[in-house]
Amino acid sequence: MVTRRVLADHVYEELMASLIDGRREPNSPMSIDGLARELNVSPTPVREALARLEHTGMVRRIALKGYTVAPLSTSSELAQLVDARLVIEAANAEWACARVTPELCEQLALSIDRLRASHTGASYAEFRDYWRADEDFHRLIAEHANNPFMLAAFETLGGQVQRFRFFAGVGVTDADSAIAEHTSILEAFQRGDSAGARAEMVRHLDGVKCRSVQDSGGAGSVGVAPEPAEY
Repeated sequence: MVTRRVLADHVYEELMASLIDGRREPNSPMSIDGLARELNVSPTPVREALARLEHTGMVRRIALKGYTVAPLSTSSELAQLVDARLVIEAANAEWACARVTPELCEQLALSIDRLRASHTGASYAEFRDYWRADEDFHRLIAEHANNPFMLAAFETLGGQVQRFRFFAGVGVTDADSAIAEHTSILEAFQRGDSAGARAEMVRHLDGVKCRSVQDSGGAGSVGVAPEPAEY
């Protein structure tokens, strides 16, 4: 089972790199058997990897046709994606901060340290560690909100992956802003300020929204989404 998991993870990483780096054309088919031959593995880890990638929105499964490469999100779709994240993650931040522990603060701080130490170069291989640290920060908060339905919603969105797709060829463009915003969220957690944690998460994701649309080449200004209603 360990070997199978390692192999499936390897196939997932290989496919993820090829998708984010743009080596597979949007809407092109992703044959399980063809990919198995390409990667010199059995179809099973390919099937598992494609199922995981479907949850990120990087590939799509069409009935009776199989998997295809998802097209790049439009500026409008990226804005809508971040708006959906804002509704979920603002609540997650408030709820997680309400039950904050020193261990959670330490883990969040470590993820920020990893962001600072990570490369932000042009290819997926170069910014992969940065992306993982970014994802871990948000996932830690989602996990500590203690609501399995909100965690499932967070995982289903796959918002981080879609956004990082636009960094291929140019590298991460907003590291300084993201690190500063993560630090402000952490400081609210350290104070035990649930309302502040919510507000800082809203500010962070509003910034992510504007920067994502800019990275995608979207024209015009992007309005700030209204802060989610209290639960």
